[in-house]
Amino acid sequence: MAEAADFPGMSPSPARRWLRRTGALLAGAPLLAGLFQLPAAQAAVPVSAKEASDAGTVAVAVDSLIPTIPTGGDTLTVSGTVTNNGKKNVTDAHVDLRMGSALATRSAIDDAAKNADSLSAGYGSELGGKYVAEFSKLTPGVAQQFSISVPVDKLDLGDDGVYSLGVSVSGETSSQRWDQMLGIQRTFLPWQPDGADTETKTTVLWPLVSTVHVTAETGSNAQQTPVFLNDDLAEEIAPGGRLDQLLSLGKELDVTWVIDPDLLASVDAMTDSYRVRTDDDTTRAGTHQALAKRWLAELQEAVLDKEVVALPFGDPDLASLAHNGTGVTGSLSRLKAATDVAADTVQTILHVTPSTDFAWPVDGAVDPSIVKVATSAGADKVIARSDSLGETGGLPYTPSAARPIGGGTTAVVADARLSKVFQGDLTKASAATLAVQRFLAQSLTLNLQTDKQRSIVVAPQRMPTASQAQALAQAVSALQGSGWSQSQELTATAAAKPDGEATTKVPSASAYPSSLRRQELPRSSFEQIAATQDKLDNFKIILTDESRVVTPFGLAVNREMSTSWRGRSTAGSVFRQSVQTYLDTLTDQVKLIDKSETKLSGRSATIPVTVQNNLVQGVDRLTLRLTSTNETRLEIGGHDFAQQPIDVSGGHSTTVKFTTSANVNGQTTVIAQLYTEDGQAYGTPVTFDVRVTEITPTVMLVIGGGVLLLVLAGFRMYTQRKRAAARAAAQSGTQEPDDTEDGPAQPEGGEDRPKEESGARSGADAPEQQSDGTADTATESTDPSATGERVDR
Repeated sequence: MAEAADFPGMSPSPARRWLRRTGALLAGAPLLAGLFQLPAAQAAVPVSAKEASDAGTVAVAVDSLIPTIPTGGDTLTVSGTVTNNGKKNVTDAHVDLRMGSALATRSAIDDAAKNADSLSAGYGSELGGKYVAEFSKLTPGVAQQFSISVPVDKLDLGDDGVYSLGVSVSGETSSQRWDQMLGIQRTFLPWQPDGADTETKTTVLWPLVSTVHVTAETGSNAQQTPVFLNDDLAEEIAPGGRLDQLLSLGKELDVTWVIDPDLLASVDAMTDSYRVRTDDDTTRAGTHQALAKRWLAELQEAVLDKEVVALPFGDPDLASLAHNGTGVTGSLSRLKAATDVAADTVQTILHVTPSTDFAWPVDGAVDPSIVKVATSAGADKVIARSDSLGETGGLPYTPSAARPIGGGTTAVVADARLSKVFQGDLTKASAATLAVQRFLAQSLTLNLQTDKQRSIVVAPQRMPTASQAQALAQAVSALQGSGWSQSQELTATAAAKPDGEATTKVPSASAYPSSLRRQELPRSSFEQIAATQDKLDNFKIILTDESRVVTPFGLAVNREMSTSWRGRSTAGSVFRQSVQTYLDTLTDQVKLIDKSETKLSGRSATIPVTVQNNLVQGVDRLTLRLTSTNETRLEIGGHDFAQQPIDVSGGHSTTVKFTTSANVNGQTTVIAQLYTEDGQAYGTPVTFDVRVTEITPTVMLVIGGGVLLLVLAGFRMYTQRKRAAARAAAQSGTQEPDDTEDGPAQPEGGEDRPKEESGARSGADAPEQQSDGTADTATESTDPSATGERVDR
């Protein structure tokens, strides 16, 4: 039977316990004088420097405390592990329970939580007896489990309140052979067996918010297949995933669901055909339609008859917008658009009507500019937090959440202590258990502050991990079964009568936490968003079915302002750039075809320009303008420019012709540009040169004069040839044969034509041509000239 005491959870034999403790007293006899000077609660702890150096060498982890809120007649079971973090074995180790005094204030609970494993703090009274777990040896680096069960009646609990419960481990080492405390873990034990006279009305927000998952890109088919950034959303809604855990846990609780409609739209898009972007920038078919359908069906059932608050679509970062975006044109209008689409999205997918009256800045931190922006889109209630809108009136209790802050706006102030308990790493059971007990302890202490009934809000972090959600759900479940709290919807809390002594002044901008300000979206982000929106506005007016572009890009612009980019600035920048790049790709599908140099060889000509539309839908309400940079040289349509309306079907191109007039030879630059119906330039202009080779009026005059001279010369030649032919015909018809000595008679008039002249005319006036059969004139006589004949020299 003696060996049984060496195992966790087994009570040691009385003989062995007496021997161990007697040995410890003998080993510590030289120190008795010093021990008498210590407080009673610490009398069992040596105070030498050597002993202090070994303090905390054994870690104690309390993994469960059942029940979390004990009542009379219950048995409290404390389970956990002890781990020797030192280099030496610990022998004769034992785990004890220690009850501390009641913690009267919420600040005292905070202090106890900060010193949960400190050996320098008070230890409380050891229960002793059989409520101990013993270990013969704790080997370095090895965790060993323990479990101690004790009737609640044995804890000697007094009045209602929160008690400190310590779990300590003591033992000996080879260098210190006396019983000493080597580690401790403190937790909290709420105690109110008979319930409260006045219950606190508690509203717990249950957030369903995720990061951005869907791109602006869609397929060219009729269904416009969406493209996802990755498969992370499928992992979140899969069994055991973060969102699956939040849904499974939340549907068992009486909470107010706070939902980002973008999450609903993204999961809904997964229920049908969708694609996922891959590492090599291609896409593959998505395969998680069944997961999406199951998750949405369970959510629809979970929110039935429950209050649902819809955030603006994409959960825009209100603080970033207030501090860096209001100076950028259109930023506030995009927030309004995100708010307007929120209600329709939730109602369409979940079939419930949500409230859109609430704005939720990051961590509930507010200043005047944040409140102004938060209410600009229609919300009249701002969810703040008490560490931002802190109390300055010195109230001895925590006031109700609702605070009128002016302008018809109500600040719903969540309790910071309750809201922040579940932050940090809660993957270890000991951390989660401590968080649960601390939450319950704060809630009970808050209730005990006053008999006034108050309405309190718990607003946890936006995207709790699965382990954080599990701890939160455990705490809320216990709270809703307690005797001091009752559940209440957020709208009822916001409408509750405010405490007249509570703070209603919104803190100044200088009080905004610098840690949050460093995470904000910079002004450049909002400028890029505005540039994308402007291009979208310019693009949509030319489309015959603008909804195919406006809807996916409008939602993508909302996602660009998401709160989820905090702490992920690089990912946010990449997303915004991808949206802008894809929009550029689409707008470039409607373009002018490049032209090479054009030559005009006449006074008037036409210049063809081609517009191509590679979109799947048609475009219209476009105007093509052709402009001459030198009207003096080249006119288009009688002016320096001309324009024609453009209408192109999807996947087609059209060519239009412009009439031009050339005035001067040479080169002229011409610019072709598309314009929308509101006069905005669309796309990249096409510039090309026109070379004019037209014959001008002066040249025509010179050429005309030359042609006239040729005509006159030809006419003279013609008349001279006719006269020559007539003389030849006359001469051959009148001359008789003469047998006298005088010789043959000369042709008529022959004496009047000098030889040289006759020869000159023969050559100049009647040049011989290839088509002539005979000479135009007769052959001249070779006899000497007669006496008295005149010869021209």
